[in-house]
Amino acid sequence: MVSNRSRSDIRRIAVLAPMPSELKPLRGPLGLRSSREKEPGILRGEVGGIEITASLTGIGMSSGAAAAQRIIEATSPDHLIVVGIAGGIGQSVAIGDVIVPDLVLNLDSGLTFVPAGIGDRAPQGTLASSGSLLESPEDAQRLADRGVIAIDMETAAIAEVCEQRGCSWSVFRAISDRADDGSTDAAILGLADASGNPNLAAVFRFVLTKPQRIAQLVRLARGANTATRNAAGAVASAIEFQAGAVRTRSNKP
Repeated sequence: MVSNRSRSDIRRIAVLAPMPSELKPLRGPLGLRSSREKEPGILRGEVGGIEITASLTGIGMSSGAAAAQRIIEATSPDHLIVVGIAGGIGQSVAIGDVIVPDLVLNLDSGLTFVPAGIGDRAPQGTLASSGSLLESPEDAQRLADRGVIAIDMETAAIAEVCEQRGCSWSVFRAISDRADDGSTDAAILGLADASGNPNLAAVFRFVLTKPQRIAQLVRLARGANTATRNAAGAVASAIEFQAGAVRTRSNKP
């Protein structure tokens, strides 16, 4: 576990999001712009004296780990933030709620990781990560019994890289859909490519034989839009809070 840095020591922050839709709402608040040619795929910005770098991971544990490795090597951040959406588990969370967990569990390996705090949100609950979708309500209940309130497909892998590289990290995920009601369809994963961009041909095939799936996609899209907006807002607020801590220390005699 990486020990938490004093907030005033965090002056370079890297932000990772799996899909373009999860990073887009942060472009304005963080002033993100395309980086130099020698840093393909990395955006740079600045908030109140905090240097920001940002990049996409793509979907999945291996993609998340590789992206974390790349951005840490390229930018040497003091802190790394994971932002995006997650599936909700249990009655304590609803669509749009922002999750700042106090523990991250890798369901594939059994390893656990403790995020370092940034911002003023109190951490609560366990976020689980897995390389596959959770489809069984019974499996979801077993996770809920362990304190799991949300599940995603990248955070634990990113956390492990950060721990290995000595980089403090945190995670802000917002609930976009339910992972515990049996409505999860494994075919949903095929509706986006490995980079998280929509696969329009796959979407067409998804609804062609079962038009009732259109309602499912509309519901998922609404939930995702709300969740990406809320998660991005929480990250922007945390970074602004951090910038305030840096200014306070800088102004001390």
